[in-house]
Amino acid sequence: MKKTVSILVLIVGLILAACGDGSQKREGKPKVLVFSKTSGWHHKSIPAGIAAIQKLGAENGFQVDTTINSELFNEDNLKQYSAIIFLSTTLNVLDAKQEASFERYIQAGGGFVGIHAAADTEYDWGWYTKLVGAQFASHPKGTPEADFIVTDKNFAATEFFTDSVWHRSDEIYNYNKINPDVHVVMTVDESTYEGGTNGDYHPFAWYHEFDGGRAFYTGAGHTDETFSEELFLKHLLGGINYAIGENKVLDYSKATTQIPPDVDRFTKKQLSVGEFFEPTEMAVLPNNDVLIAQRRGQVLLYNDATQELKEVASLDVYYKTLNTPGVNAEEGLMGLQKDPDFATNHWIYLYYSPTGDKWVNRLSRFQYKDGVFDLASEQVILEVDSQREICCHTGGSIAFGPDKLLYLSTGDNSTPFNEKGVKYVNNGYAPLNDIPGHEQYDARRSSGNTNDLRGKIIRIKVNEDGSYDIPEGNLFAKGTEKTRPEIYTMGHRNPYRISVDQKNSTLYWGEVGPDARNDQFEKRGPKGYDEMNRATEAGNFGWPLFVADNKPYVDYDYETGESGITFDPQKPINDSKNNTGLRELPPAKEAYIYYPYVDSKEFPEVGSGGRNAMAGPTYYSDMYPNGGGLPSYFDGKTIIYDWMRGWMKAVTFFEDGTLYKMEPFASDIKVNSLIDMEMGPNGRVYLLEYGSGWFTQNENSGLSYIEYNGGNRPPIIDHMVVDHTSGKLPLTINAKVEARDREDDAISYVWDFGNGESKETTEPQISHTYDTAGDYRISVEVKDDKGDAVKSDMITIVAGNSRPEVTIALEGNAEFFEKGIPVKYEVKAKDADGDTIDPKNIFVSVDYLESFDEQNMSLGHQQVSAAVTGKALTQGMDCKTCHKENGPSIGPNYRAVADKYKKDKKAKAYLQKKIVSGGGGVWGEVVMPAHPNITKDETRQIVEYIMSLADTSVKEKSLPASGSIVPKPTKDDKVMVITASYTDNGQEGAIPLTGVQTVVLKEKEAADTSK
Repeated sequence: MKKTVSILVLIVGLILAACGDGSQKREGKPKVLVFSKTSGWHHKSIPAGIAAIQKLGAENGFQVDTTINSELFNEDNLKQYSAIIFLSTTLNVLDAKQEASFERYIQAGGGFVGIHAAADTEYDWGWYTKLVGAQFASHPKGTPEADFIVTDKNFAATEFFTDSVWHRSDEIYNYNKINPDVHVVMTVDESTYEGGTNGDYHPFAWYHEFDGGRAFYTGAGHTDETFSEELFLKHLLGGINYAIGENKVLDYSKATTQIPPDVDRFTKKQLSVGEFFEPTEMAVLPNNDVLIAQRRGQVLLYNDATQELKEVASLDVYYKTLNTPGVNAEEGLMGLQKDPDFATNHWIYLYYSPTGDKWVNRLSRFQYKDGVFDLASEQVILEVDSQREICCHTGGSIAFGPDKLLYLSTGDNSTPFNEKGVKYVNNGYAPLNDIPGHEQYDARRSSGNTNDLRGKIIRIKVNEDGSYDIPEGNLFAKGTEKTRPEIYTMGHRNPYRISVDQKNSTLYWGEVGPDARNDQFEKRGPKGYDEMNRATEAGNFGWPLFVADNKPYVDYDYETGESGITFDPQKPINDSKNNTGLRELPPAKEAYIYYPYVDSKEFPEVGSGGRNAMAGPTYYSDMYPNGGGLPSYFDGKTIIYDWMRGWMKAVTFFEDGTLYKMEPFASDIKVNSLIDMEMGPNGRVYLLEYGSGWFTQNENSGLSYIEYNGGNRPPIIDHMVVDHTSGKLPLTINAKVEARDREDDAISYVWDFGNGESKETTEPQISHTYDTAGDYRISVEVKDDKGDAVKSDMITIVAGNSRPEVTIALEGNAEFFEKGIPVKYEVKAKDADGDTIDPKNIFVSVDYLESFDEQNMSLGHQQVSAAVTGKALTQGMDCKTCHKENGPSIGPNYRAVADKYKKDKKAKAYLQKKIVSGGGGVWGEVVMPAHPNITKDETRQIVEYIMSLADTSVKEKSLPASGSIVPKPTKDDKVMVITASYTDNGQEGAIPLTGVQTVVLKEKEAADTSK
């Protein structure tokens, strides 16, 4: 008997265990969540839709929650619902974590209902497109009457129809990207209304099982009236019931999607800053050293062991036009990559423009070993003809696949700008001018030419002697007439950065696109787009006949200005007089992401503005020791980025090659014109930043790598405040810090008062008294109970000197100004320490700005104040023991320093570093002391003072301390800013301080209008 009971208990236990895997029915009524957030068009019918669904729920036994709060898309919340209803949502409504939570919900067995504009949602989330079943493409105006055809009456949403035709009016969507796996239950007859574009088969409602869950979609629901139609409500109810299914408990053991890591787990580990002059491409070596190419010919080495950057080679390259002024030639040293077997063969590949009369870009390799770059070892592998003295588009990126095949990108070598002195020009559209003598304006001679290596991605196998073979699978077999067998992909404008998946050889690249701002489909073609592309096989990617998703250009006659045929992507024809290759080209392939200057409806996540698409590596954690530098979440994801817009994204693909998802990657990291991204041997993602300015050395250029913290994170300091930062002795200050711990660990505070004293507290505030004159840097270290800590910025406390008080008094109206009507003012300075006010140290300025928000830009006067303060600082610090303004001393006088560096654009940054680090050898053997505790702002003020001694330019003069200002704004200026500052002379042992006051007046007419 006991044995029987035990068996029964075991059986019951197994049954109960099975109930946890999704076979157990939920207790109580089913519950659905109606989600109606919009980021685009907001349908007025949403409230009517919510009310109708709530009524359906009350009458049919299911509960209804409603929300527009996307934060509710988390696993703990979603698991309570049997179905999620997207009611006319539009554009991007979920972030990456919320998307992942929703995917997991469906994979665990959840249900989905999409109503009307649910198909106008999340265009760059391919998984959602497949779930909802299609994407909105367009719709005719209004709500036309039409026949809706019931094609399947064996489904809950259509079984009640007595007729096969449902005649009604609605806003009728045209769709693209229709999921072929959906089961269509209703179509619309396009012959019964105008404006349909889907043809004889125009799906309107469907259902399907998808990724573990159930989905139903109906295109109806645009108007309020729809939600009072009896047939529509039955139609909707049937779809909701299908999505609810058997109302089972979700089984999250079946969910495969991972939740993205928190963005604040990524930081940028800076290796070198401000030392690059037009960096182009890099290669991370097996020992973590990094070689960097610079466009003007230098090869630099970042030594990982010594953390030093030095030049190891300099090639004589053509990097600027010699005879054509005003043209930015983009050639030079364009690409650099290591050999796959670099550890044993020491080959480094360069793609560069050699000087001389031979106009080519050259792919060569050189021996690099033990810090020595041997230019004499050059093996020339391949040369690509190039038309020089013009701009633009070089490509130049080098990559290797897992099969050790070499890939090289080349640009179209064509001029995108309008030709001067002619009637008919490009205007930013495809360059198709084949008039003799205008070859540089015809990309059909290069990108569209099967017999030319420009505008291509070349794929070759380099042999041991530097020769190369053609691998199987290139676009044209060796020996094919009018073709080059090196071509893997063609039809490129400027594939500036490429990468190759190191597991499956998929090729990725960003395509820098044309500049037209508007569509002119009948006369010229589409506006400009940048592209993200991938190739699993050889192909033609369209330029200059197509762009984006094969949007076609028009064959334009540059002699007559007449528009000809629109090119056909299935049968592209290159009939240019400059074409030396095949006339009929391979069919064109679409980009998987494409975006114009303005906001993109298809890919809203990419933003707007200047654009420069780039492709980075594909990550696999199992290829690196200890799983690499990123979590396994990124396995199989390809990182893309945009040089101009400053974002990085991770993209994932379905097995059929279509886009699964695009999501932010390390979005808290700021990059300054990211020009290359490379994987290191330990799985780190290295970043090479060009910097903000074009064709120059940039202070924000840099080399770095991304560091990921998957464990305990240090606390975050939001801000620290001190109630008094200056004052007479004794000076008592009260400091307070706002900090938090991301893991909710207990935190404590270690206060450093800058005078050798410190104190630890468990409270986030403290009081301290300074009895000795001087300037002190107070800071606080916040640490959690795991030992991780973060330190605040330092706040300077000046004890023994009080900051001057400055006031600006206006006569009459103190809020508005009128052009030409004088504004009377008086500036007064008060020294709390009782010192006499020095009128020479008062500076008054007036600025005019377009908007009130720009008032903080009124900083011109501060340069004068900085010079005044800087002089006082040199007298208050130990500087005076070594330097004088004019006379001799053991160190150089300040005027000599100013004269030496007055023409050096980098002098200020150099001198600031020198003040901090000290040193000698420039002016003699005497070593100048270091000042490690001086602030960056103080060094700036000292350098402003020193450099002002050699500044012969017209100085900005101060307005008098009192008087009247006659406003002279330009037509766009709406704000007048009066600023006054006063710098005292400091006190014994205490540095000088500046007081500032600003008054903002709004233009009277603009102020009146705003009311």
